[in-house]
Amino acid sequence: MNYATDGLLVALGLLPSLVWMFFFYRQDCHPEPKYLITKTFLMGIIISPIAVLLQWGFSRIGNWGPIDYFVADGSLFFLWAAFVEEFVKYYAVRIIALTDPAFDEPIDAMIYMMMAGLGFAAIENILYLFTAIHNGLQTTLIIWGLRSVGSTLLHALSSGLVGYFLALSWFFQHHRKKLLIIGLMVATLFHFTFNLFLAAADNQLRGLLLSVGLLCVMAFLVFLLFDKIKRRSPGAIPRLTTATEKEISIT
Repeated sequence: MNYATDGLLVALGLLPSLVWMFFFYRQDCHPEPKYLITKTFLMGIIISPIAVLLQWGFSRIGNWGPIDYFVADGSLFFLWAAFVEEFVKYYAVRIIALTDPAFDEPIDAMIYMMMAGLGFAAIENILYLFTAIHNGLQTTLIIWGLRSVGSTLLHALSSGLVGYFLALSWFFQHHRKKLLIIGLMVATLFHFTFNLFLAAADNQLRGLLLSVGLLCVMAFLVFLLFDKIKRRSPGAIPRLTTATEKEISIT
């Protein structure tokens, strides 16, 4: 490969996330500062190695390896991998956005969580494309097309679910930590199920159809919740203070 090819693969890996980012950004009735959106997106990329390390460490327990994804015990790895990725994306938002003055209404939680999810998806896409290019251009483009609609949207939607429960903490402040835990659990379950459908189905077509069906359900649910929170966001709602943010964080 040469620099031109490398640049093209990076651009292709970023493109789906940028398209979805623009789409979700337009849904916000009070658009967030572009600098903070960009920082959150980039933090989703920067923080991704933590997820890789945690997944790799778990895969070594009990001498499990990548091939074990497809056997019975491999489902436990899928569950761990899904949780780690959802938590890491939340942590990216916690680092960048939660204490920023621009984070001033509940709907912002869903917006920033989706941006972090899309950043995470972008680096995943780039890595997959660099691996796939050795199998030819056609294979690479097929993988790019599937991930553009599938995994990229999955990361945005699952992060959006976490963002919804984070947004609820504005209204139920005594249950902030519980709501965040529930959000992570719900997002992990959807993420886990999506991966399991792809890996454990009887055949590829069935797995693809099940995964697409799940994405449709997730999309409907997230947009329903997004609209619900958006209608409750306008008004004099206090932003999360530093102390509040610390109370809802999980370390």
